[in-house]
Amino acid sequence: MRVVSLIASSTEIVHALGAGSFLVARSHECDYPPEARSLPSITQPKFDPDGTSYQIDERVKAIVQEGLSVYRVDAEQLSALHPDLVITQIQCDVCAVSERDVRDALYSWTEDRPQVVSLKPDSLADVWTDIVKVATALGRENEGHHLVDTMRSRMDAIAQVMRSLPNRPTVACIEWIDPLMAAGNWMPELVEMAGGINLFGEAGRHSPWLSWEELRDADPEVILVSPCGFDVETTRREMTWLTSRPGWSELRAVRTRRVAVADGNQYFHRPGPRLVESLRILAGILHPEAIREAHRGTAWVGWVD
Repeated sequence: MRVVSLIASSTEIVHALGAGSFLVARSHECDYPPEARSLPSITQPKFDPDGTSYQIDERVKAIVQEGLSVYRVDAEQLSALHPDLVITQIQCDVCAVSERDVRDALYSWTEDRPQVVSLKPDSLADVWTDIVKVATALGRENEGHHLVDTMRSRMDAIAQVMRSLPNRPTVACIEWIDPLMAAGNWMPELVEMAGGINLFGEAGRHSPWLSWEELRDADPEVILVSPCGFDVETTRREMTWLTSRPGWSELRAVRTRRVAVADGNQYFHRPGPRLVESLRILAGILHPEAIREAHRGTAWVGWVD
């Protein structure tokens, strides 16, 4: 089978199912596991991805307001690969190549078209469904159910420990800095499982915009800053927008040094197998007294580190 994965999470899922050898191409964002980078990339953003969060947001909005797609799929290269299966998504036209992008490219073909599997992970339950959907398309349904069972078991074990703790800190998860956005989708579920009380965003719903005044007035005990698509160093450079806000230094999370800057590209906002590690990281941030901190220094750092 010849497979093209156009979402970073589905590339990880395919590898976790033991089908990495089926992949013949990827999107420009598919960078894990490392061997995936050797595959040809057949997508590109139509905007400059470098710059501040504000600049990136403005560029994306300008394209979307014209009714255009944010990404470009190389239809000629896609056709030349003769894939049997193309994996894309219908959750967010801004975050990754969409089903529309793929079908527009496929419509230019005159030969038989491949199967298109579109994922829509709005919650953890959707992530489990999508993993089995990919596995079934690959002819590995049993492996898909096993992967889901393993992930759920590991996450439930962490959640069970967290439920036994007496204190549950209030948590603000920041998915974008300028303009400010809270984390939605599965992130509220992860906060709950990690032993926290999520302040903004609802499980199963898209991430909401957030005003500085709302964040300041809520005065969270913990702040996790993990912009979608940003690594730790990029996020650290962007923190000035937050740290320069009136009242930043008076926030409880700042005064008690409980502000974490995390890799929102590799973890948290990538709905695949590493959500287990994302939960471990979050649990360690919220309750370092109960669970060993995971991936500190690589996947996340304290703001004052």
